[in-house]
Amino acid sequence: MPIISIANLSKTYASGFSALKGVSLSIERGEIFALLGPNGAGKSTLINIVCGIVTPSGGRVTVDGHDIAGDYRAARKAIGLVPQELTTDAFETVWNTVSFSRGLFGLKPDPGHIERVLRSLSLWDKRSSRLMTLSGGMKRRVLIAKALSHEPRVLFLDEPTAGVDVELRQDMWQLVRDLRGQGVTVILTTHYIEEAEEMADRIGVIRGGEIILVEEKAALMNQLGRKRLILQMQAPLETIPASLDRFGLALAGEGRELVYTYDTKAERTGITGLLTALAEAGIRFSDLRTEQSSLEDIFVGLVRGEAA
Repeated sequence: MPIISIANLSKTYASGFSALKGVSLSIERGEIFALLGPNGAGKSTLINIVCGIVTPSGGRVTVDGHDIAGDYRAARKAIGLVPQELTTDAFETVWNTVSFSRGLFGLKPDPGHIERVLRSLSLWDKRSSRLMTLSGGMKRRVLIAKALSHEPRVLFLDEPTAGVDVELRQDMWQLVRDLRGQGVTVILTTHYIEEAEEMADRIGVIRGGEIILVEEKAALMNQLGRKRLILQMQAPLETIPASLDRFGLALAGEGRELVYTYDTKAERTGITGLLTALAEAGIRFSDLRTEQSSLEDIFVGLVRGEAA
C-alpha cells in the first residue's frame, strides 16, 4: 500500500483561483519523490494540504493509512515538514527548540534521539546556541532537525536548499540518502533540478495545478530525452549550407562545432543521412561525440507544453 495516497484533490481559494485541479498521486514507501514545477504551479499548496496546513476544496488524502481529515492526529504524526520559510523562535536554544517540537506530538523525551539528529546535521556543537546567533544555513539545519524530532515516516522538504551554501546542500543530500536507508519516505520540491536528477527515484511534474507526468527518473530521461551529436569541424564554418537545412543543425564554438539534435525514441536517428549529406557538401569533421539531454532540458520542455 502506498504511504501517501492522493485522490482527485482540488483547492479553489475565495478569490476564485484554482490552485489544484483534481490531482491524484500515489507515493511509495521508502522512495525519494521529487515534485517539480514552475512557481505558482501548486507544489506548496499540495504539500500544505497533505501536511494539514491548508484545507482542500475536494478529494481525499491518506498518510500511512490515516485520512488527513478523519484521523488528523495520526496522519500528522507520520509527517515531518521542512518549510521554505525560516521561522524559528529566535531566543530559544537549538536543543530546546528541537526537543519542544518532539513534545508537540505527545512523545516522551528522548535525548539520545535528539542528539543523533543534531549530530547528523552538524548541529551538536551549536546545541546550546540561541537561534538568533546562527547563520541562515544553520537555521535551516534546525528546521530539518525539528521536522525529524518526532521520528516521522514521511519527510517533506519544500525547497530545502534555496539560498544555502554548497556544503550544506551536500550534507543535506547525504542526510536524505541516510533517511531513505532507514525506511523514511522523502518528498521534495526543488528549483535545483540537478538535485532531483541525482537524488530522486521518481519524478512528478506539476503545471497549472495539474500533475502532467509521474515517472521513474531513469525511464523519464530515456523516454523524453534527446541526444545531441556534436561534430568537431576541421575548419570553422561561417554558415550552414542550405542543402543541410532539413537536419535542423546549429553552429557552436565559433563555428568549430556542428550540433545535430535527434530523438532517441525515433526509428531512425537520421545520422547516416546527415553524414552522407555532409560529405556531399564537402564538409569535413575531425571528431564527434554525443550528449544526452539533462533532466533540466526535459523539465523545461514539459512546462512549456512540449517534448524536451
